[in-house]
Amino acid sequence: MRLTATYYLDVISSWCFWAEPTWAELRARYSDRVEFQWKIALLDKTGLPTSREQEEWFYRRSGTIMRSPFMLSSEWFQPGWPEYLAPNCVAEAAKDFGITDDRVRLALAHAGLREGKKFGEWKVAAEIGARAANIDVEKLLGSARSAAVEARVRAATAAFHSLQVTQRPTFVFDTEIGDRAVFSGVVRLKPLVATIESMLDDAAAYAAHKAHFGDPPAR
Repeated sequence: MRLTATYYLDVISSWCFWAEPTWAELRARYSDRVEFQWKIALLDKTGLPTSREQEEWFYRRSGTIMRSPFMLSSEWFQPGWPEYLAPNCVAEAAKDFGITDDRVRLALAHAGLREGKKFGEWKVAAEIGARAANIDVEKLLGSARSAAVEARVRAATAAFHSLQVTQRPTFVFDTEIGDRAVFSGVVRLKPLVATIESMLDDAAAYAAHKAHFGDPPAR
């Protein structure tokens, strides 16, 4: 039995940026036993700072908590914007070109949060994504701005809200036996590894029981 790991993120989220090494390590350890996928969970005005000064305060807090030797850049920030569709839709649209791994959204996050590129603008985001994916920028931009891609992003965001959590990143682990674990705002590796190991062990036990006893008797 396999386990599915779903990572809900917003490309602009600093905490998602800090969580990326954990996500990469989980994939490296468990790629043969766990199905990994990521989905967009758009930040809205309730989760966005109102000024660059406030954004930088949050960056100092998260940076010191994570013991980072560098501070994230706030140059990308656009005061008053209710959400940042462009970088998230570009990352999502890359899936339509067969890019289902992390490279496009990681390139976008690095360009914005480390280099200060204004990736909230469609053209800028598309250029960053196209370079990372080695695909035509106009084709990627067209897909990113399509109604279909935005619908997928908003559906994934709605699924995130249905979990009744508020933090990005959120990690959801599901097994075929119906077990589910949800970690909202957790970026450290250790609790996630412990949970995956426990869930895989339980799933293996169920598989062993079925091999010996089959399906439950009919009523």
